[in-house]
Amino acid sequence: MKPDHPPTPIQAILFDLDGTLVDTDDQAVARLAKRLRPLFPNRAKPLARRLVMAVETPGNSTITLLDILGLDAFVFRQKDRMYHWWHPHHVLAFHLLEGVEEMIMALRPRYRMALVTTRDRKHIRAFLNAFPAIDTAIEVSCGLEDTARLKPHPAPLWHAAAQLGVPIQNCLMVGDTTVDVKAARRAGALSAAVLCGFGQQRELERAGAHHILPTTAHLPQILAHYP
Repeated sequence: MKPDHPPTPIQAILFDLDGTLVDTDDQAVARLAKRLRPLFPNRAKPLARRLVMAVETPGNSTITLLDILGLDAFVFRQKDRMYHWWHPHHVLAFHLLEGVEEMIMALRPRYRMALVTTRDRKHIRAFLNAFPAIDTAIEVSCGLEDTARLKPHPAPLWHAAAQLGVPIQNCLMVGDTTVDVKAARRAGALSAAVLCGFGQQRELERAGAHHILPTTAHLPQILAHYP
């Protein structure tokens, strides 16, 4: 999709994490398929993928409702505390999407970069430690503890832009869900939605994404159209 206004110079890229840089989608499908296999031995994986995709849109709607009620950060923090309580020794594992590291390193000389996610600092640090090259490129991270509100509220994007010292209108938010797109639109940033995560093209278009890409690795193709 083309921007709905004259191209604005992009100085910084704000990346979501799950479904955008790491392969959360396929991991969720694999876990569900494992549970479904005893019941549907020949159809477990395709059925699991359909169920995961079907749940994602209502899930985003729930997050939007929590945002309207101002309960988004509270609910996510309680969920995070419960997870750490039930899984105190869980080892975090991240699987980069294909071409992501190469893309980030190619763009690093020209653009400032930040991570904007609902994950907590422990998860953010684990991700960056797992990929030292990406760690050198990501200057700022905004996670669960850093703002009073979470995406789709614009606060996390404003926070990341302020930390970078870049005007929000010169930032491009890259994410895989309508939550990322709505946050970008509300913040005054540009939005690039990717189809390698949970989002589907029709709902991302309805949310107002300026661009929709097959994968995050295709990002340089749209950046070439900006000054």
